[in-house]
Amino acid sequence: MTEQNITFTLNGEQRRASADPRTHLADFLRHGLGLTGTHVGCEHGVCGACTVIVDGVPVRSCLMLAVQVDGCIVETVEGLAKGDELSPLQQAFSTHHGLQCGFCTPGMLMTLEAFLRGSPSPTEQDIRIAISGNICRCTGYQGIVEAALAVVAAKASSS
Repeated sequence: MTEQNITFTLNGEQRRASADPRTHLADFLRHGLGLTGTHVGCEHGVCGACTVIVDGVPVRSCLMLAVQVDGCIVETVEGLAKGDELSPLQQAFSTHHGLQCGFCTPGMLMTLEAFLRGSPSPTEQDIRIAISGNICRCTGYQGIVEAALAVVAAKASSS
């Protein structure tokens, strides 16, 4: 099958690439563009490890085709940090032990990044509901929730 040209914004930079119309976005990001932070777990959209943000909405990149991002804004975990400076959410994950093996971490970060943008003052229960579609077998979720709450508190105290 003939590859299709696509143009999109990836982590703030305009990109042009070509992709086989059958290639999933997760595979395109990992193998086509070398952005290996997006993890592929279940390949059925259940685990959340492959979550990226497309046009402001968290999506399962294992269920989306690469050609579907033509004209879109795509954000991956690689785009959260600014150089060597971690984003507030990444730093909070480190501080509050929100990661252990790290496999689910990129998907958790992207899910929470999108959620916190739209929910500036969520409760602990709101955060738990937001990440309920992401599976983590190591942390018990408590450190992840504490990290998100710390980011919320920091934003509230700075405004």
